[in-house]
Amino acid sequence: MSRTVYVNGAYVAEEDAMVSVFDRGFLMADGVYEVTSVLGGKLIDFAGHAARLARSLQELEMAAPVSDAELLAIHRELVARNAVVDGMVYLQITRGNPGDRDFAWPDPALVPSTLVLFTQSKPGMADTPQAKTGIRVISIDDIRWGRRDIKTVQLLYPSMGKMMAKKAGVDDAWLVEDGFVTEGTSNNAYIVKGGQIITRQLGNDILHGITRAAVLRFAREAQMEVVERPFTVAEAKAADEAFITSASAFVMPVVEIDGTAIGPGKPGRIATRLREIYLEEARKAGV
Repeated sequence: MSRTVYVNGAYVAEEDAMVSVFDRGFLMADGVYEVTSVLGGKLIDFAGHAARLARSLQELEMAAPVSDAELLAIHRELVARNAVVDGMVYLQITRGNPGDRDFAWPDPALVPSTLVLFTQSKPGMADTPQAKTGIRVISIDDIRWGRRDIKTVQLLYPSMGKMMAKKAGVDDAWLVEDGFVTEGTSNNAYIVKGGQIITRQLGNDILHGITRAAVLRFAREAQMEVVERPFTVAEAKAADEAFITSASAFVMPVVEIDGTAIGPGKPGRIATRLREIYLEEARKAGV
């Protein structure tokens, strides 16, 4: 049975879903996106994702096609129609179809944005075995554009990074710029040393992770020490433990970087506890 997807105001079967070949998302990667997790049929951190979406749209001078309330209703309808218990809702907004290809973008008052959403069912995603074994990463040069704080659909280099990791026989890659780790290919990066949770501060050079914000808040509420500053690959190799956060991985321990075991080479106490806290609180706050 095919999924029901949402395209510009209509719920349609996935095989019938279409956008124009002149859509700027297709031609120019001129679009933004969000991914909201679903646990137990409820949306996780929806308000945070909606707020970040609004910021991305504003930074790119792109029109929002619907209100936050309408967006929530669409998410819920898709979850219900596709009977998603655990999984994700992917949302993409592009600058739309101006009728032809041109570098200059059209007047948003004349050309409506394109809005597409679809679900991905991931049964048991919160119980992945990787959370108990941890993941392994490599470091690669960060050569992305400078505005990584905007969640755009320009994902070619992160995809290349994923493939570099796959070819190296590991799980993911951490991006490095000027000697310091920025973030993972699709996640925020952390190390733990002497009880301190260390992660890069917010700025234009990393995505302002919604899960990141929640996890750091929970860490501080649990009286854990958080230090927001850049760290090097050498620091990561010498750390007691490491982890990543994202909307789909939640809190995921990292046990190796560039072939060097981090700490004892198994998930650490702090990462494991933060995953437990995050999942418990996220489920309680789901909408």
